[in-house]
Parts: sequence; C-alpha cells; structure tokens
Amino acid sequence: MHLDVHVTWLLAGAIAGFLAGLILKTGGFGLRADLLLGLAGSLIGISIFEGLENHPEAQGLTAALIAFLGAVSMIVGQRWWYPHA
Repeated sequence: MHLDVHVTWLLAGAIAGFLAGLILKTGGFGLRADLLLGLAGSLIGISIFEGLENHPEAQGLTAALIAFLGAVSMIVGQRWWYPHA
C-alpha cells in the first residue's frame, strides 16, 4: 500500500468525524472524540477491505469510500451504544 492511500483514508476518516460532529449534535463526546472515532473507523474499514480484496492496487475513490463508510459506521455505532453521552 502506498502513501497516497494512507493519506486518503486518514482524510476520509477525519472528514467523516468532522461531519458527524456537525450533523449528529446529540450524543457523542465532542469533536475530538468524533475525529478519533472517524480515524479508527476508517482504519478498520480499509483493513477489512484489504483483507477481502483480491486486487490491492484498487485505490483512490474506492479507498476513500471504504474509509468514509468505516468511519461513519464507527461514529453511528458509538452514538447508538452511548445515546446519552
């Protein structure tokens, strides 16, 4: 995996965390926690994608989409698990 793919999923995770903090005002632990959850979710999403994908050269928009979906799912899961945080 190349540096540009790492930067892509880092940016996708940070953007997902930032947007979740703005959109989902109820619940959560603040913007910093949303950013960290977004980064963690994007890392998990990319790791699962790499484990399942037969063509590791697939990158760019696909990697950004997978990282974003992983980040969003992590943040939505946190909001569901701790609804009154």
